[in-house]
Amino acid sequence: MAKEYITPKYTTAEEIKRVRNSLDLTQKEFASFIGVSKPTVERWEAGAGQITGPVVFLIEILRRSPDLKKEFEIPDKETPVRLKYYYRDMLCTIIDVDESKQKIKIRNYTDNLIFRAFGRNEKPTFKDYEEFLESRCFPQGRDKMKLMLKQYDIPFYDPFLIIEKTGGRMEEDEFHIEIER
Repeated sequence: MAKEYITPKYTTAEEIKRVRNSLDLTQKEFASFIGVSKPTVERWEAGAGQITGPVVFLIEILRRSPDLKKEFEIPDKETPVRLKYYYRDMLCTIIDVDESKQKIKIRNYTDNLIFRAFGRNEKPTFKDYEEFLESRCFPQGRDKMKLMLKQYDIPFYDPFLIIEKTGGRMEEDEFHIEIER
């Protein structure tokens, strides 16, 4: 016998509006949050009938746990540099950096330590950050390093500049880094 679940069979335009409003999101923001287009949200909210599909379960989850929005929210950038550390397309860690003050602040978006930029370390130091950068690019003592630097048009060994050019991609894994200035 197949398992049964309490998931509602459908939702309504009113319920979608109610959940969206409880999250204090515009239609555009809500669309971005749940990964659909704004016209899709507009169509749902303008509809008179029953709405089915994966959105039904998602609306039920958000109705029961509206604080989930905070867990997925990316904070405003408050430092000159922000690094986003990804595994495939999953954002794992945000690293906000102020090099002049040698301060960093992180926010992890996964509980899996393997996917976190600093593993267990929730309060990395600036030295930890520098070591992290070096771990995401070729080593300073690498054979033919000068040729590699020339290939990337980098005048000297600087892990940040190397990551900016390579995305911090390594052949042996599926992690990468996006840099925002």
